[in-house]
Amino acid sequence: MKKQYSLKHLLSAIKLAKSVFYYPISALQRPVAYEKELARIESIYHEHKGRYGYRRIHLTLKHEGITLNHKTVQRLMEKLNLKSTVRPKKYRSYRGNIGNSAPNYLKRNFTAGKPNEKWVTDVTEFNVGGKKVYLSPIIDLYNQEVVAYKIAKAPRLQLVTDMIERGLSRLTGTEKPLLHSDQGWQYRNHYYQKQLADNGIKQSMSRKGNCLDNAVAENFFGLLKSEMYHGNDFKNADELIEKISEYIEYYNTKRIKAKLKGLTPVEYRNQALQAI
Repeated sequence: MKKQYSLKHLLSAIKLAKSVFYYPISALQRPVAYEKELARIESIYHEHKGRYGYRRIHLTLKHEGITLNHKTVQRLMEKLNLKSTVRPKKYRSYRGNIGNSAPNYLKRNFTAGKPNEKWVTDVTEFNVGGKKVYLSPIIDLYNQEVVAYKIAKAPRLQLVTDMIERGLSRLTGTEKPLLHSDQGWQYRNHYYQKQLADNGIKQSMSRKGNCLDNAVAENFFGLLKSEMYHGNDFKNADELIEKISEYIEYYNTKRIKAKLKGLTPVEYRNQALQAI
């Protein structure tokens, strides 16, 4: 009806203020708030396959020179309906009082002053097509790097003894880390304990039934399974083993940690070695 009547009279007839009429038009012409930031947040999220929550995305943006409050990042992720994956429960290897236990020397002191001072280990289980796959890693408490690991299709003793050999190859002649585990049957085995003793490795064990005593290993398994395993399909056990290895490489070299000042485990270790 604008061809027949002036806008002034039309607005008067429907009792609509001129400012109210023009507001939606001006709003459509304004640029979208945080348009570039929203695009980058979504890009980072998918780049890491949904593994990053708002804290790590906030750190990544900060490293790129994009200054946003962490709560703003959280709000923008909610707007994009982006959520990080949820962590699952873990495999238990305790089979009763078989073999000898060791004292809990670690006592939940999960900090270390230098690389290869304190290690933790555990075993976790995967299932693909009715077949089991087992992962046994060593994690350095200095930077939470996976310094050695072994993957196998059966939870035999060799799973952990081979892992120990790989871990020992990372040490210098003077490095003798404390190695903490739960009370799983593998760690109470005489051969395993002798392997540690022969190389000057002090053994520590969690108290019976207390998963918090080995929280760092628990946390790593939770991350791995939520970010790589659950929600994904694998053709067979061999493909799963390949993807676990790929994830560990990603975790060590590309996945930043807030506790490491926004660095990856390898970057944090290299920074420490350069300072020496």
